[in-house]
Amino acid sequence: MTFAYLTGWRLPGEILSVTWSNVDLDAGTVRLDPGTTKTKEGRVIYLTEEMAGVLRTQWHEHVTIWLDCPFVFQRSGKRIRYPWVSWWKACAEAGLGHRLMHDFRRTAIRNFIRAGVPERVAMHLSGHKTRSVFDRYAIVSDGDLRDAAARLNRAFRGQTTTVSTTISSNEQGKTHVSH
Repeated sequence: MTFAYLTGWRLPGEILSVTWSNVDLDAGTVRLDPGTTKTKEGRVIYLTEEMAGVLRTQWHEHVTIWLDCPFVFQRSGKRIRYPWVSWWKACAEAGLGHRLMHDFRRTAIRNFIRAGVPERVAMHLSGHKTRSVFDRYAIVSDGDLRDAAARLNRAFRGQTTTVSTTISSNEQGKTHVSH
């Protein structure tokens, strides 16, 4: 689940189909092959330190216990096909109520944007093909609006503005001031 939170990849489809042949820990990449994604387009993600840590843990388990299982994310050496019951149980035990696995995708998109990742790059990372679908995930919260105001304050602190005024008179001799 951590990988879904960090990448924005679709769960279960994209993440649970990743095999060790898609992972290059030396290069720090994970590749989704063309045809294995919803959009049928392949993509590569460069690993953050946290992602690499998750995969190193999985790799250690793979080589010490489940060497015959090609899947990175597995259960007892078998491909996970139906993760929902375990997911709902984990949510209940954590006191989260009903949460969707797909919520990780939305959270990842928000994290990308908050980290300053350009939107076009965030779309590619998460596999969003169209802007309209991506926009449904890039939700703006009250905290985002407050953060924008704080950033603007920092950006313009100490700067002054100039206001220009024009004074004119009309045909009746009345003065008019415009800014």
